[in-house]
Amino acid sequence: MLVDWSNGDRLALEKLAPIIQRELHRLAKGYMARERPAHTLQATALVNEAYLRLVDASQVHWQNRAHFFGVSAQVMRHILVDFARSHQNLKHGGNARPVTLDEAVVVSPEPDANLLALDDALNTLAALDPRQSRVVELRFFGGLSMEETAEVLKVSVATVRRDWRIARAWLHRELSRASSHP
Repeated sequence: MLVDWSNGDRLALEKLAPIIQRELHRLAKGYMARERPAHTLQATALVNEAYLRLVDASQVHWQNRAHFFGVSAQVMRHILVDFARSHQNLKHGGNARPVTLDEAVVVSPEPDANLLALDDALNTLAALDPRQSRVVELRFFGGLSMEETAEVLKVSVATVRRDWRIARAWLHRELSRASSHP
């Protein structure tokens, strides 16, 4: 159905819409569960924004389910980071405190700052090893399993496990270094 939709079949989009919404909501709930309870961006708003951006992506030719959810993870990351940046600028004057990767994953008083620090570190990692950065993005922002991540990246599950382990160690070191040198 994704391929049919990419080829202009509007009926395919109508059939896919509830499936896409359900899967995006599952991904968003997983991510938002790690945010503070009073976070002003709710999972449904994240899903709606991601859905609008994905449906509007008329130039994208969906290859398969894995490709779609890989792109969805990127879209959600951008939405969350944009939201965190605007919230940080409004509320805290843009002074984000660097944190460790473990702190970025759990609920904290400053999740927007955590997300921004993680995004900056991921951008740096992407310049060094794009696949490792993509693994973190798919797992952390997209909520994909090891198997789903391997499918999106067209690599083995063992490769994803190795990249995940190395990327987490690298991010931990970078975020720790950044937090000790504000």
